Amino acid sequence: MVALDLSGHGDSEHRTDYDPLLWAREVVAVGAAAGLDRPVVIGHSMGGWVAVTAAVEHPADVGGVVVIDSPLNDAPPDEARLRERRRPHPVHPTLEAAMARFRTLPPQEVYLPFVRDHVARGSLRAVDGGWTWAFDPDFFGTRLRLRDLLPRLHRPATLLRCAHGLVTAAMATEMAGLSPGPLPVVELPDAGHHPMLDQPLALVAALRTQLALRPPPAR
Repeated sequence: MVALDLSGHGDSEHRTDYDPLLWAREVVAVGAAAGLDRPVVIGHSMGGWVAVTAAVEHPADVGGVVVIDSPLNDAPPDEARLRERRRPHPVHPTLEAAMARFRTLPPQEVYLPFVRDHVARGSLRAVDGGWTWAFDPDFFGTRLRLRDLLPRLHRPATLLRCAHGLVTAAMATEMAGLSPGPLPVVELPDAGHHPMLDQPLALVAALRTQLALRPPPAR
Protein backbone atom coordinates (compact mmCIF):
# COMPACT_ATOMS: atom_id res chain seq x y z
CA MET A 1 0.00 0.00 0.00
CA VAL A 2 1.18 3.52 -0.81
CA ALA A 3 -0.34 6.66 0.72
CA LEU A 4 0.71 9.67 -1.30
CA ASP A 5 0.42 13.42 -0.87
CA LEU A 6 -0.57 15.04 -4.14
CA SER A 7 1.47 18.10 -5.04
CA GLY A 8 0.23 21.07 -3.04
CA HIS A 9 -0.76 18.78 -0.16
CA GLY A 10 0.91 17.41 2.96
CA ASP A 11 4.66 16.91 2.68
CA SER A 12 4.76 17.22 -1.13
CA GLU A 13 6.14 20.34 -2.79
CA HIS A 14 3.98 23.13 -4.16
CA ARG A 15 3.58 23.98 -7.85
CA THR A 16 2.74 27.16 -9.70
CA ASP A 17 -0.31 25.50 -11.31
CA TYR A 18 -2.51 22.51 -10.50
CA ASP A 19 -5.09 20.52 -12.40
CA PRO A 20 -6.71 17.07 -12.06
CA LEU A 21 -4.87 15.69 -15.10
CA LEU A 22 -1.55 16.55 -13.45
CA TRP A 23 -2.61 14.89 -10.19
CA ALA A 24 -3.72 11.81 -12.13
CA ARG A 25 -0.26 11.58 -13.68
CA GLU A 26 1.26 11.88 -10.22
CA VAL A 27 -0.87 8.95 -8.97
CA VAL A 28 0.24 6.76 -11.88
CA ALA A 29 3.88 7.81 -11.50
CA VAL A 30 3.88 6.96 -7.79
CA GLY A 31 2.35 3.55 -8.52
CA ALA A 32 5.04 2.85 -11.10
CA ALA A 33 7.83 4.05 -8.81
CA ALA A 34 6.55 1.74 -6.06
CA GLY A 35 6.48 -1.23 -8.44
CA LEU A 36 2.71 -1.70 -8.16
CA ASP A 37 1.06 -3.61 -10.99
CA ARG A 38 -2.10 -1.70 -11.90
CA PRO A 39 -3.04 -0.73 -8.35
CA VAL A 40 -6.52 -0.01 -7.05
CA VAL A 41 -6.65 3.76 -6.52
CA ILE A 42 -8.66 4.87 -3.48
CA GLY A 43 -9.69 8.51 -3.16
CA HIS A 44 -11.83 10.46 -0.70
CA SER A 45 -13.84 13.56 -1.68
CA MET A 46 -11.65 15.54 -4.11
CA GLY A 47 -9.29 12.56 -4.11
CA GLY A 48 -12.13 10.49 -5.54
CA TRP A 49 -12.29 12.76 -8.58
CA VAL A 50 -8.53 12.36 -8.95
CA ALA A 51 -8.82 8.57 -8.65
CA VAL A 52 -11.50 8.42 -11.36
CA THR A 53 -9.47 10.79 -13.55
CA ALA A 54 -6.43 8.51 -13.21
CA ALA A 55 -8.50 5.48 -14.26
CA VAL A 56 -10.09 7.34 -17.20
CA GLU A 57 -6.88 8.89 -18.50
CA HIS A 58 -4.54 5.96 -17.73
CA PRO A 59 -6.69 2.79 -17.85
CA ALA A 60 -3.74 0.53 -18.61
CA ASP A 61 -2.03 1.64 -15.39
CA VAL A 62 -4.99 1.40 -12.99
CA GLY A 63 -6.54 -1.85 -11.83
CA GLY A 64 -9.62 -0.34 -10.22
CA VAL A 65 -11.05 2.56 -8.24
CA VAL A 66 -12.74 3.04 -4.87
CA VAL A 67 -14.42 6.43 -4.47
CA ILE A 68 -15.26 7.58 -0.94
CA ASP A 69 -18.15 10.08 -0.72
CA SER A 70 -17.16 12.15 -3.78
CA PRO A 71 -20.31 13.98 -4.95
CA LEU A 72 -21.31 14.92 -8.46
CA ASN A 73 -19.90 18.43 -8.86
CA ASP A 74 -22.15 20.21 -11.34
CA ALA A 75 -21.72 23.84 -10.30
CA PRO A 76 -18.35 25.58 -10.75
CA PRO A 77 -16.71 26.73 -7.50
CA ASP A 78 -17.94 30.09 -6.28
CA GLU A 79 -15.23 32.67 -6.96
CA ALA A 80 -15.77 34.51 -3.67
CA ARG A 81 -15.38 31.23 -1.80
CA LEU A 82 -12.25 30.41 -3.81
CA ARG A 83 -10.72 33.77 -2.90
CA GLU A 84 -11.44 33.04 0.76
CA ARG A 85 -9.73 29.64 0.52
CA ARG A 86 -6.73 31.10 -1.31
CA ARG A 87 -5.86 33.53 1.46
CA PRO A 88 -2.34 33.04 2.85
CA HIS A 89 -2.27 30.71 5.84
CA PRO A 90 -1.95 32.33 9.28
CA VAL A 91 1.07 31.38 11.37
CA HIS A 92 0.30 30.11 14.86
CA PRO A 93 2.90 30.52 17.61
CA THR A 94 2.74 26.94 18.90
CA LEU A 95 1.84 23.51 17.55
CA GLU A 96 -0.94 23.22 20.14
CA ALA A 97 -2.48 26.54 19.09
CA ALA A 98 -2.41 25.51 15.43
CA MET A 99 -3.96 22.09 16.13
CA ALA A 100 -6.76 23.78 18.07
CA ARG A 101 -7.70 25.64 14.88
CA PHE A 102 -8.08 22.46 12.80
CA ARG A 103 -11.42 22.28 10.97
CA THR A 104 -12.77 19.92 8.34
CA LEU A 105 -14.29 21.07 5.07
CA PRO A 106 -17.25 20.64 5.12
CA PRO A 107 -17.55 20.91 8.91
CA GLN A 108 -18.12 17.70 10.84
CA GLU A 109 -19.22 17.66 14.46
CA VAL A 110 -18.57 13.98 15.27
CA TYR A 111 -15.01 12.65 15.26
CA LEU A 112 -12.67 10.56 17.38
CA PRO A 113 -10.41 13.06 19.19
CA PHE A 114 -7.21 10.99 18.85
CA VAL A 115 -7.79 10.54 15.11
CA ARG A 116 -8.57 14.24 14.71
CA ASP A 117 -5.35 15.16 16.53
CA HIS A 118 -3.33 12.76 14.35
CA VAL A 119 -4.74 14.27 11.14
CA ALA A 120 -4.33 17.82 12.45
CA ARG A 121 -0.67 17.22 13.34
CA GLY A 122 0.01 15.77 9.91
CA SER A 123 -1.60 18.80 8.27
CA LEU A 124 0.87 21.29 9.78
CA ARG A 125 4.47 22.29 9.09
CA ALA A 126 6.96 24.36 11.02
CA VAL A 127 7.85 27.80 9.60
CA ASP A 128 9.57 30.92 10.85
CA GLY A 129 7.51 32.19 13.76
CA GLY A 130 5.51 29.04 14.44
CA TRP A 131 3.28 26.56 12.63
CA THR A 132 1.02 26.80 9.59
CA TRP A 133 -1.00 24.53 7.31
CA ALA A 134 0.99 22.44 4.88
CA PHE A 135 -1.39 22.58 1.91
CA ASP A 136 -0.99 25.21 -0.79
CA PRO A 137 -4.03 27.56 -0.75
CA ASP A 138 -3.57 28.02 -4.50
CA PHE A 139 -4.49 24.39 -5.25
CA PHE A 140 -8.21 25.27 -5.18
CA GLY A 141 -9.56 25.84 -8.67
CA THR A 142 -10.37 24.01 -11.88
CA ARG A 143 -11.49 20.42 -11.58
CA LEU A 144 -13.11 17.97 -13.92
CA ARG A 145 -16.76 17.10 -13.40
CA LEU A 146 -17.42 13.63 -12.04
CA ARG A 147 -20.59 13.62 -14.12
CA ASP A 148 -18.43 13.80 -17.25
CA LEU A 149 -15.82 11.32 -16.00
CA LEU A 150 -18.05 8.45 -14.90
CA PRO A 151 -19.36 7.60 -18.41
CA ARG A 152 -15.72 7.16 -19.48
CA LEU A 153 -14.79 4.90 -16.57
CA HIS A 154 -14.04 1.40 -17.86
CA ARG A 155 -12.18 0.03 -14.84
CA PRO A 156 -13.78 -1.82 -11.90
CA ALA A 157 -15.10 0.74 -9.44
CA THR A 158 -16.92 0.95 -6.11
CA LEU A 159 -18.58 3.93 -4.41
CA LEU A 160 -18.48 4.14 -0.62
CA ARG A 161 -21.35 6.41 0.45
CA CYS A 162 -21.24 7.98 3.90
CA ALA A 163 -24.70 7.95 5.49
CA HIS A 164 -24.29 11.56 6.69
CA GLY A 165 -21.97 12.69 3.89
CA LEU A 166 -22.30 14.61 0.64
CA VAL A 167 -23.50 11.75 -1.58
CA THR A 168 -27.21 11.21 -1.06
CA ALA A 169 -28.89 7.89 -1.84
CA ALA A 170 -30.49 9.44 -4.93
CA MET A 171 -27.13 10.83 -6.08
CA ALA A 172 -25.49 7.43 -5.60
CA THR A 173 -28.16 5.84 -7.80
CA GLU A 174 -27.57 8.52 -10.43
CA MET A 175 -23.81 7.97 -10.30
CA ALA A 176 -24.26 4.21 -10.74
CA GLY A 177 -26.40 4.93 -13.79
CA LEU A 178 -23.70 7.11 -15.34
CA SER A 179 -21.06 4.39 -15.16
CA PRO A 180 -20.80 2.12 -18.24
CA GLY A 181 -20.04 -0.84 -15.98
CA PRO A 182 -21.27 -1.92 -12.55
CA LEU A 183 -20.73 0.65 -9.81
CA PRO A 184 -21.61 -1.05 -6.51
CA VAL A 185 -22.61 1.38 -3.76
CA VAL A 186 -21.58 0.47 -0.21
CA GLU A 187 -23.03 2.59 2.61
CA LEU A 188 -21.02 3.42 5.70
CA PRO A 189 -23.65 3.74 8.47
CA ASP A 190 -23.34 6.68 10.90
CA ALA A 191 -20.37 8.07 8.95
CA GLY A 192 -19.99 11.74 8.11
CA HIS A 193 -18.24 13.01 4.98
CA HIS A 194 -14.87 12.30 6.62
CA PRO A 195 -15.29 8.65 7.71
CA MET A 196 -11.66 8.33 8.75
CA LEU A 197 -12.48 10.77 11.57
CA ASP A 198 -15.67 9.21 12.94
CA GLN A 199 -15.91 5.63 11.59
CA PRO A 200 -12.33 4.57 10.78
CA LEU A 201 -12.83 0.86 11.55
CA ALA A 202 -15.94 0.65 9.37
CA LEU A 203 -14.04 2.41 6.59
CA VAL A 204 -11.08 0.02 6.85
CA ALA A 205 -13.37 -3.01 6.95
CA ALA A 206 -15.23 -1.83 3.84
CA LEU A 207 -11.99 -1.19 1.96
CA ARG A 208 -10.49 -4.55 2.94
CA THR A 209 -13.66 -6.33 1.82
CA GLN A 210 -13.69 -4.55 -1.54
CA LEU A 211 -10.03 -5.33 -2.16
CA ALA A 212 -10.42 -8.98 -1.12
CA LEU A 213 -13.38 -9.51 -3.44
CA ARG A 214 -11.81 -7.74 -6.40
CA PRO A 215 -10.41 -10.15 -9.02
CA PRO A 216 -6.86 -9.66 -10.27
CA PRO A 217 -6.65 -7.21 -13.21
CA ALA A 218 -7.11 -8.91 -16.56
CA ARG A 219 -4.00 -9.28 -18.66
